[in-house]
Amino acid sequence: MKLSRRVSLALAPLLATAGVLVASAQPAGAWTPKTPPMTTPWTNSVSTTDPLPEYPRPQMTRADWASLNGIWDFAVTGSGQTTPPGTFGEQIRVPFPVESALSGIQRKITENDKMWYRRTFTIPASWSGRRVQLNFGAVDWQTTVWVNGTQAGAVHSGGYDAFTYDITPLLGSGTNTIVVGVYDPTDAGTQAVGKQRRNDVLPHAGGGIFYTGASGIWQTVWLEPTPTASITRVDLVPNLSNNTLSVNAQGTGLSGQTVTATVSTGGTTVGTASGSPGTAFSVSVPNAHRWTPDDPFLYDVKVELRSGSTVVDSVGSYAGMRSISVGSVNGKLRILLNGQFVFQTGTLDQGYWPDGIYTAPTDAALRSDLQAHKTMGFNMVRKHIKVEPQRWFYAADQLGLLVWQDMPAMPTGKTPTTAARTQWEAEFHRIIDQHRSSPALVMWVDQNEGWGQYDQARIAGDVKAYDPSRLVNNMSGVNCCGSVDGGNGDVVDNHIYVGPGATRPSGTRAAVLGEFGGLGLRVSGHEWSPGNGFSYEDQASAARLNDRLNGLYEQLRTGGLPQGLSASVYTEITDVENESNGLLTYDRQVVKVDAARLRATNQALIAASGNPVAPATLQTGVYKSLRATTACCTNRYIRHQNSLGYTEVVDANSSTLLKQDATWRVVPGLADSSCYSFESRNFPGQYLRHQAFRVRKDANDNSALFKADATWCAQQASGGVRLTAWNFPGQYLRHYAAELWLATPGGPNAYDGSGLFVEDTTWSVDAPWAP
Repeated sequence: MKLSRRVSLALAPLLATAGVLVASAQPAGAWTPKTPPMTTPWTNSVSTTDPLPEYPRPQMTRADWASLNGIWDFAVTGSGQTTPPGTFGEQIRVPFPVESALSGIQRKITENDKMWYRRTFTIPASWSGRRVQLNFGAVDWQTTVWVNGTQAGAVHSGGYDAFTYDITPLLGSGTNTIVVGVYDPTDAGTQAVGKQRRNDVLPHAGGGIFYTGASGIWQTVWLEPTPTASITRVDLVPNLSNNTLSVNAQGTGLSGQTVTATVSTGGTTVGTASGSPGTAFSVSVPNAHRWTPDDPFLYDVKVELRSGSTVVDSVGSYAGMRSISVGSVNGKLRILLNGQFVFQTGTLDQGYWPDGIYTAPTDAALRSDLQAHKTMGFNMVRKHIKVEPQRWFYAADQLGLLVWQDMPAMPTGKTPTTAARTQWEAEFHRIIDQHRSSPALVMWVDQNEGWGQYDQARIAGDVKAYDPSRLVNNMSGVNCCGSVDGGNGDVVDNHIYVGPGATRPSGTRAAVLGEFGGLGLRVSGHEWSPGNGFSYEDQASAARLNDRLNGLYEQLRTGGLPQGLSASVYTEITDVENESNGLLTYDRQVVKVDAARLRATNQALIAASGNPVAPATLQTGVYKSLRATTACCTNRYIRHQNSLGYTEVVDANSSTLLKQDATWRVVPGLADSSCYSFESRNFPGQYLRHQAFRVRKDANDNSALFKADATWCAQQASGGVRLTAWNFPGQYLRHYAAELWLATPGGPNAYDGSGLFVEDTTWSVDAPWAP
């Protein structure tokens, strides 16, 4: 039995015997949730006394633990308050952000506020003689903890990383009291905030691409007993070159102990090895079963801390054996999974919920968005400037979804101070440490569209050195919004809306499309703020959305991928507040697209990794005529007339002028010599080019734009070749009503229509009418 299953089966009895008691200023029954703007399928399934009861740290599990989620006393004071208040007049359901309906508070928090939480607990008698750890999955942003009136350790700064206090010396017999003080200025501060803003918590017009804040405790809080000498962290890094798993177990209270790691599957040991705490050692995994999106195989891992032959501490974990790298495939740099090019197709996943904001209402809800990716055929997800709880990564590891993890950005429009930079980089390192063992996580995305940008190249180098087992993206959207490309890292990442446009690899970096799409459809009854939704391109109906969406993926398969694109990220998996460009509505109640059709489209795109659309080779330096192959029109040829492109019937009796207009000299592409340009026979120096989608004949002005517009890449097709625009891969030279257009599969215009699209974009390269 795999660890993932064993952990989940163990949770119920552990929770039942945890022995944690709640004692609040008011009866728990006095607390009630607020009404969320929209309800998800899980809104009404959230427990009051025991929300999110699952063990929160799947890659370092212990048998004994106790959740502190539930109803806490709550108060808000001025931001200058440094000691706990005397009274707590409200109650809050932890771990939901203060601004959320599920918290029961649903109120905006600003830089002038400080949040206070309080609850009591008792320690189970069975924990006697062990240290007691107080763990926080994440609290936004600056946290101070008191136990029985004494501060527990240092103030923690960071909204996305877990932290722990050993509270053993502060505990008393019987009832103990925890007080947590949290300060969160959101975007008024300088810390990492992602897309949080101090907006109204109830639906309203506006907001753009930024959303409601998520202040305070927003991930699970729990207690855990540990031995005096104990394991504090386990790093598991696969090495496919020699079929080993690197293990580095760190600990506290150590005095000469050793570490033993055992890798198994189905209860059968496949490898074991020992080493010293804090030093990496290797465990052999013979004939390692590779982890892939199609086969997300996980090994069980047990790590023991030993004094001599005595086991003093033991934790459970799991590992996936996979590699991620960049390498050349047929002369183009590609992202390689386990040494093979697999196109990565994913969505932008922002992780927002209308009922819980940053916190999914249940573990099933948290998993559901990832399952939706799999259902629709995606093999990757970009977690956008938010870091999810470890159980989200656990689900990605189990389901087989490659993860690009963004580091949450500092506020836009501010130059980060020295202190802000120090904090941001320290938090980034802690996030890397906490998720470095996830096999699904394959890329760190340092910065996005220039938000809070600084030292791009240095940071990318630092992240690569800190975690050499993964790819690094120094800036997602290097072509957007004033961002500055550090020039290093493993990928060059463009954002193109609606796109997909052209992103090509360099000599040192693979090419990825970090954001594209954003097709919108508002669904009545499922809008956060009715009538106020926006997108990058609104669609009139679900049918239109499906045609346009699948057309974009057709462009990726036939255009972007053959020209070197390794990955794409569609915006986005769900609507978020006033953004209506999700594949699902914000409440997760409606799937707006044909999931089966999109799945087939994604599968075709992934399959094309090993068999991309083949290029066609044309003879250059010679004259040719280009004939339509559509059954209706096989006697029609491309010609120019008054500078515009048309098709016209040409035969032996046609005029000399028409024959000349229908003759083109094939030359190496003006923008890319691996493609082609078509020079007019009777107007030398003038070329067939697209401009505002109409195809015409114009004089070469030697500008980069003209050269790009006049360059066409040839693809093999039944009965001829297809000509795709070099700067808009997957958009094709098409005849429509005798006119020539640059046509988009599934596009919004009449000349983009799906009827006979392939036939109308396939051309026979014939002998010239005017040699």
